[in-house]
Amino acid sequence: MGVDYYNILEVSRNATDEDLKKSYRKLAMKWHPDKNPNKKEAEAKFKEISEAYEVLSDVQKRQVYDQYGEEGLKGMPPGGNYSNGSSGGTNNFHFNPRNAEDIFAEFFGSSPFGFSSMGRARSVRYQQDGGAFGGFGGTENVFRSYTEGVGAGGGTPRKPPPVETKLPCSLEELYSGSTRKMKISRNVLDANGRLAPETEILTIDVKPGWKKGTKITFPDKGNEQVNQLPADLVFVVDEKPHDVFKRDGNDLIISHKVSLAEALAGTTVNLMTLDGRSLTIPVTDIVSPGYELVVAKEGMPIVKEPGKKGNLLIKFDVKFPTRLTAEQRSGIKRALGG
Repeated sequence: MGVDYYNILEVSRNATDEDLKKSYRKLAMKWHPDKNPNKKEAEAKFKEISEAYEVLSDVQKRQVYDQYGEEGLKGMPPGGNYSNGSSGGTNNFHFNPRNAEDIFAEFFGSSPFGFSSMGRARSVRYQQDGGAFGGFGGTENVFRSYTEGVGAGGGTPRKPPPVETKLPCSLEELYSGSTRKMKISRNVLDANGRLAPETEILTIDVKPGWKKGTKITFPDKGNEQVNQLPADLVFVVDEKPHDVFKRDGNDLIISHKVSLAEALAGTTVNLMTLDGRSLTIPVTDIVSPGYELVVAKEGMPIVKEPGKKGNLLIKFDVKFPTRLTAEQRSGIKRALGG
């Protein structure tokens, strides 16, 4: 069948007119060259979408396409009433796709990209002798940029600043990673150019080791408005406080209380890690003021160094007795050689 217009427009073969309009609106806004950095790719995609919509939204063209495919549509004999231009009345008739910008502007009325205010920057194709792109009466063979004529005061649509939303994550999520489903509600332009509410579920894959302030961007998922590009939606990672651990970069810190006797004679720290493992850490050094025990590779995963982790730092809080008996004082003096 050659080109698959249904696949290009992302609709089923029994798509209704409303289905076609909805899909065209979505894809044309997405692939318009004025909002894509890769102009060449966007222009090609934009033309494909426009041609697919033109064929499938026309009852006669769609019937011919369904029966004979693209080759049948573009190689039809004269008299088929499918011409959008002139082939000079010869038998070399071809279906001539209309200008993509014309379709876009007609579809949206007052174009979201401001073409009506700048005389519509048009993508005009010419081919010598009026061949496959006939009907323009020109002899040049050029393809003008979609952005031609857009400049100061040219009506270029404005893109609002990103809309940022906090994404609260537990330390457990940031340690092991998780998948979050976020339901968003926003206004979008329908096929008639009116604003209508729409809900969507966005999936965020939280990577192990992500830090507070990490941003996840969903392009163009903000509210749509006439004559304005939709804003990007940005989720910003925020860390929930944890009952045991505190994070410092790639390291984890815990505070552990010990008695004076444990500080001097040794003890054991038992704790549950963020991924549910039981950790037993012997403390054999004397716990002096300011002493910290470093447990290697028991901190947070390091995003840019897969397989590596920071350290766990144990800070000790030595609990001194509030009173001692005379016998205890004597015993301590003897033990410490005082």
